[in-house]
Amino acid sequence: MLYIPPRWLPGGHLQTIYPSTFVRKPAVAYRRERWEAPDGDFIDIDFVDGQPGRPLVVLFHGLEGSSDSHYSRALMAEVARRGWHGAIPHFRGCSGEINLAPRFYHSGDSAELDWIIRRLKLRQQDLAATHFYACGVSLGANALLRWLGESQHQAEILDAACAVSAPLDLAGGGAALGAGFNRLYTWVFLRTMRPKCLAKLDQFPGLFDREALLSARDLYAFDNIVTAPLHGYRNTEDYWDRASAKHILHDITVPTLVLNARNDPFLPEQHLPRTAAPEVVLDYPEQGGHVGFAAGGPPGRLDWLPRRLLHFLEGRSESSFAAQAEAFHG
Repeated sequence: MLYIPPRWLPGGHLQTIYPSTFVRKPAVAYRRERWEAPDGDFIDIDFVDGQPGRPLVVLFHGLEGSSDSHYSRALMAEVARRGWHGAIPHFRGCSGEINLAPRFYHSGDSAELDWIIRRLKLRQQDLAATHFYACGVSLGANALLRWLGESQHQAEILDAACAVSAPLDLAGGGAALGAGFNRLYTWVFLRTMRPKCLAKLDQFPGLFDREALLSARDLYAFDNIVTAPLHGYRNTEDYWDRASAKHILHDITVPTLVLNARNDPFLPEQHLPRTAAPEVVLDYPEQGGHVGFAAGGPPGRLDWLPRRLLHFLEGRSESSFAAQAEAFHG
């Protein structure tokens, strides 16, 4: 499915900002569950209840995203339309309530994804869902790819996966977000992350330097003060290197789509990996922005991306099962 951007929406910035801000999000009926995490904290998961015997799709959202993000509502609306089951786990602190533990979430949070995915695998069996798929967007896409690569064959509890606008090279993306017009995106992220961090300091005084947090003006400084030390990294450089998904693309054994627009302001084209494992499809359309991919005439629609993802998931799982059946009967 080739992405052709609307003529009235030129350039990576417009293709990023307009869909997330001005295109009407479809209505979705969610049902929320709260799960206790292994460390005694909690996460909130919003479910779309489908019909028996249909696939289950889990979506991991991006930095400061949620089940209400434009891409979340767009995908889950298509999932519901098909009668499928859907699940959107909220990363710590992203469901509208501050989490309990002295941590947040990060781009390499593969251990967090592991217990969520394995618990949802049990849910798939309860639902008699035919297939189990995973999608990730932006930060969630990078974390999903990290889990796929680190888990290798153990990740084959999934039938297929999709990663959209993943910051595959965190250092390259971080540098891009710290310069020029892109500082607007950084300001938007920090506007919501700072209050969460201040609330965390109320829970755990001295957890990190309050004044340094308030003076942080880019993600490099924020990650150095908060993200890296809270999650076991030495500093920003260590975090950005070790958490980048580019290192493990050759280790993935699950059929996986990596979809990144070449004009994504968050990750310049020169940082896009050129090779990956045979099961990984690298799809780099010329345009689309960062999790944009708007379609149609003004005011635009959000349906191209969900259709692209579900088309891949269905096609790769069916071809994989056909190959397995041929090998078995051969």
